[in-house]
Amino acid sequence: MHGGDEVVAALAGPPQPLDWKFSQVFGERTAGEEVQEVDIISAIEFDKTGDHLATGDRGGRVVLFERTDTKDHGVSRRDLERMDYLISRHPEFRYKTEFQSHEPEFDYLKSLEIEEKINKIRWCQTANSALFLLSTNDKTIKFWKVQEKKVKKISDMNLDPSKAVGNGSIASSSNSSSPKPCLANGSSLDGSYNNLSHDFSFPPGGLPSLHLPVVTSQETNLVARCRRVYGHAHDYHINSISNNSDGETFISADDLRINLWNLEISNQSFNIVDVKPANMEDLTEVITSAEFHPTHCNMLAYSSSKGSIRLIDLRQSALCDSHAKLFEEPEAPGSRSFFTEIIASISDIKFAKDGRYILSRDYMTLKLWDINMDSGPVATFQVHEYLRPKLCDLYENDSIFDKFECCLSGDGLRVATGSYSNLFRVFGCAPGSTEATTLEASKNPMRRQVQTPSRPSRPLSSITRVVRRGTETPGVDANGNSFDFMTKLLHLAWHPTENSIACAAANSLYMYYA
Repeated sequence: MHGGDEVVAALAGPPQPLDWKFSQVFGERTAGEEVQEVDIISAIEFDKTGDHLATGDRGGRVVLFERTDTKDHGVSRRDLERMDYLISRHPEFRYKTEFQSHEPEFDYLKSLEIEEKINKIRWCQTANSALFLLSTNDKTIKFWKVQEKKVKKISDMNLDPSKAVGNGSIASSSNSSSPKPCLANGSSLDGSYNNLSHDFSFPPGGLPSLHLPVVTSQETNLVARCRRVYGHAHDYHINSISNNSDGETFISADDLRINLWNLEISNQSFNIVDVKPANMEDLTEVITSAEFHPTHCNMLAYSSSKGSIRLIDLRQSALCDSHAKLFEEPEAPGSRSFFTEIIASISDIKFAKDGRYILSRDYMTLKLWDINMDSGPVATFQVHEYLRPKLCDLYENDSIFDKFECCLSGDGLRVATGSYSNLFRVFGCAPGSTEATTLEASKNPMRRQVQTPSRPSRPLSSITRVVRRGTETPGVDANGNSFDFMTKLLHLAWHPTENSIACAAANSLYMYYA
C-alpha cells in the first residue's frame, strides 16, 4: 500500500459494521428434537476458492457442500459486466456428497478406545477436477480423493433371458471336459444340441440383426477413495493438521509433538517439535494448536496451554525446539487467581491471509498479534467478559475447558469466534473500528443484537493496545437471559473471499452473509 493510499484510508475512517443476514441452514432440527451424539458437527472448513465447504462430525463422517450461485446459466461474467449487471448474490451451497472417513477403533496395546470423531479437516490442492482433503481423528490422518466416476449402463440384447435355456445348455455342453465326437459340418453326434430347437424359437422371417451389448447411458456418481493413511505417529490426541504452501507437505500436532509429513509418503514422518520433558512430572505446558504460514513454507506457529505462541523457522534446525519468536502477554500484577492459567490456554490460532497477523482465541478473549511485534497483542477483544464471575461454576461443569475456534475475514478487517447459547461474535479490527456484533445461530441472527455504546475511536499504532468489549451484563447474556452452557458454538469458518460465515450449532450448519 502506498503512503497516499494510507492517508485516503485514514480519512475515509473505519468500515461500517456489517449487516448480517440468514442465508441457509442444513440439518435444522425441529423444536424438541433430540440430537444424536454422532450427528454433532466437530469440524468446518472452506477450501481456498470458497466454492466447497466440508464438515466433519462425531460419527466420523465428512459431508461436502458445493457452491451453486456462481453458475451464470449460460451468460458469461464478461457479458454481465458489459450490461453493467450488478452481481449482488450471496454464496449459496448445496449438499454434494458424504463419506465415512473414520471408524471407531481399539488400541489393544494401551487398552484405549479411539473414537471416530473428526477433529480437523483441511483441503488440499485440486487436480483434474478431483477434490483432495485431509481428515483426522485423535490418532489417524487420512488423505481422501473425491471424484466423479462414470457408471456405464449396458443395453438389452435380442434374446429374452427367460428363454435362454438352450443357450445355457450349449454353454454347459461346450464347457464339458469330455470331448464330444463331431461331424465334419460341426454337428454333434450327441443329442444335447437338439435342445436348442425346443427351447428357443426364431421369429418368422428370422432375426434381421443380432444386437450386441452397447453402452446406452453413463451416470456420474461421486466416489470418495482413501488414498493414504498416516498413522502410528502420535502417542497423544491430534489437535491440529495444517497444509504447507508448498503443496507437498503438512504438519500434525498433538499435546507434546509436531510431525512433518509428505503427502506422498504415509509410513514416515519427521518430528520437528518435541516439548516432552525427560520426566513427565516436569511437564508445565502442552501444544494446543499449530498452523503453517500461508505463504512462507519454512515458517509455522504453534500455541500452548500457557497462552503463548511460538513462531518457528524450519531452516534453523531439524528439531525446532528453539523458537524464532515468542508472543505472549505479560501478566498484570495482582490479577493472578486459581483460574488464570486455565483461561489463558489458547484453543485455536489462525494466520491472516497475508501472513502478517495471527489471531488467537483463549477462553475469554480474542487476541490479534503482529508477527513483527512480540511485545504483546495489537488488539484484544472480550468475547464474554460477563462470565468472569461465573468461572467457578464453569470449572465445576467442565465448560471452562471448552475449545472455541476463531477465524478472520479474507480482507483481514474482521475476526469472529463463538460463545455459549449458540451465539457468535464478530469484531472489526481495522484502525478506529468499534464494531462488536453479537449474532445467534438461528434463522434470525440479529435477535440477540444489543446496541453497544459507541466508544471514542483510537488509532491502532504499533504500541497501542485496543481492548474491545461487547455488551457486559454480569451473569446474563446479551439479551438479558440466563446463559445456557450446554449450547455452545465451537466451530465456525469465514469464506475466503466474501463476507460469509458458516457455523455449527450441534448438528445444524448455519450460513450467514453480509
